[in-house]
Amino acid sequence: MDDLAATAALLAAAAPSLGPVRLVAVDGHAGSGKSTFTGRLAAALGGAPVLRLDDVATHDELFAWLPRLHEQVLAPLARGRDARYAPYDWTARRFEGARTLAAAPVVVLEGVGAGRAGLRPWLAALLWMERDAAGSWERGRRRDGPELTAFWEGWTRAESDHFAADPSRPFADALVRETPAGYAVTPVTGGRLTEAARRTPCPRNRHAP
Repeated sequence: MDDLAATAALLAAAAPSLGPVRLVAVDGHAGSGKSTFTGRLAAALGGAPVLRLDDVATHDELFAWLPRLHEQVLAPLARGRDARYAPYDWTARRFEGARTLAAAPVVVLEGVGAGRAGLRPWLAALLWMERDAAGSWERGRRRDGPELTAFWEGWTRAESDHFAADPSRPFADALVRETPAGYAVTPVTGGRLTEAARRTPCPRNRHAP
């Protein structure tokens, strides 16, 4: 059974965490399926805006993007204002153009490190993709092809170092697993989704905004 409708209802009912915004993080290893899941979750939330961390990271700052994210995105959202940021072009190796991220009731932040310590105070919920590192990386390598082999070698070292120093999974509010029918989202005991479920009657019968 796909749990997205129930999960969306709980997230929509959560308390705002960043000004008027409920900032929801989807974290997990590279290649774990975050982007696909996030797209489905955003749709279940009625078209929630999504910020992908690939747009704020760079080749030289795989995980050193927090100050930029705070200045360009978190600070305006906390004031109830739309955020504007320049996404990074991984081919041209520079920031180009400008995008707007609406200060919607729920905003989804997707990417490796979305649940890091420097972001957790601003999160309404942290969802972790429950796929192991080796399996995720192999999936990502198949997706990207041999031309990105060198990049993946550097990435896996950087990701391992990041999660060793600043793990996200122990702080997850729910674990997400792919199933033949879609996604199973399991709230973690004591997490914010578990608490929201206690306050929200029959979430499976509610509709996302």
